[in-house]
Amino acid sequence: MKDLRQQLAELLQGRVCLMGLGNVDCGDDGFGVRLAEELLEAGVPDVVVAGTTPEDDVGRIAGQGFDLLVFLDAVEFGASPGSVVLLNAEEICARYPQISTHKISLAVLAKWARATGKTKVWLLGVQPQSVRPGETLTPTVSATRHLLRRLVLELNDVGTAALGWPSVKAVTA
Repeated sequence: MKDLRQQLAELLQGRVCLMGLGNVDCGDDGFGVRLAEELLEAGVPDVVVAGTTPEDDVGRIAGQGFDLLVFLDAVEFGASPGSVVLLNAEEICARYPQISTHKISLAVLAKWARATGKTKVWLLGVQPQSVRPGETLTPTVSATRHLLRRLVLELNDVGTAALGWPSVKAVTA
């Protein structure tokens, strides 16, 4: 099984847009937004902070000729809190057809983005520990966010190549 670094290195080729989803007022549900904000601050290009209204951005992004749109989101997939899942559009549609903390499900967003015929869609998801209103990210999910930030920076040549942190194993479908 490839580690997450290898999987993302192969995936993040061409013109890529990273979209942070979630509600920062509901604990770990804010994971995607917080990660996207940090990537923007670090200078990673083509990062969108969509929050709870990704439908405002998906059509525009798909129409801009991106090769890949990666949703960054906290998603329930039955693993330990802080675990990471990497899913393609078909897997997103199979796992998250209608249930969502967003107005529109991840499956509908993925289908919408793919409707252009060019943009592939993936999900880089993290298993939340708590999504209670009024809470911030839990320490476990915050640690995963920190590791993923460093990984994306490394893969985008924004960070240094000698980060030296251990590889993260992805949970696959």
